[in-house]
Amino acid sequence: MVNTFVKKTGLAWLWLSLVVIVVDLWTKYVVINHFQLYETVNVLPIFNLTYARNYGAAFSFLANHDGWQTYFFLGLAIVISCALVVMLYRNKGDQAVKKWENAAYALIIGGAMGNAIDRAVDKCSLFNIIPNEPYNKLNVCQGYVVDFLDFYWNWDGYHFATFNVADIAISVGAGLLVIASLIEAKKKKSD
Repeated sequence: MVNTFVKKTGLAWLWLSLVVIVVDLWTKYVVINHFQLYETVNVLPIFNLTYARNYGAAFSFLANHDGWQTYFFLGLAIVISCALVVMLYRNKGDQAVKKWENAAYALIIGGAMGNAIDRAVDKCSLFNIIPNEPYNKLNVCQGYVVDFLDFYWNWDGYHFATFNVADIAISVGAGLLVIASLIEAKKKKSD
């Protein structure tokens, strides 16, 4: 009965969220265990793997504040993820455009929760990722997201903001929502 219920809603797409979370946390685990902070390994002429910590949001927005932003972004990720789960529940997923939307919601949920776990897990002790670092005052949040994908252009030294798998999932999900809205608008226009 539960399986039938899930299939009749967009909740069946939550498997994609789980895949994003697992891949995101695994890649962060590998980076933390094989790189020193700010260590860079050149992979391609335009791409490095660089271990960085982001205490803010995208492009290190609000990174230089005194720590409140960690709780703000953690709460925001949880609220947005809950809202998107409700939207998945309401989407039947039988039309093509609904499938685009459901995939987008699932990607955004996975990315948001991947970064939220990164911020909130007690020094990643669940995975024994950072065993030697001192705990923060509340012994609750590590307070940052691990970023490691670093793209740049050699001719002017420009580096795009360092990011991670969760950020990719959020961006692709947002792009899919734009595509879904364009398909929906075109469909309504032709009707």
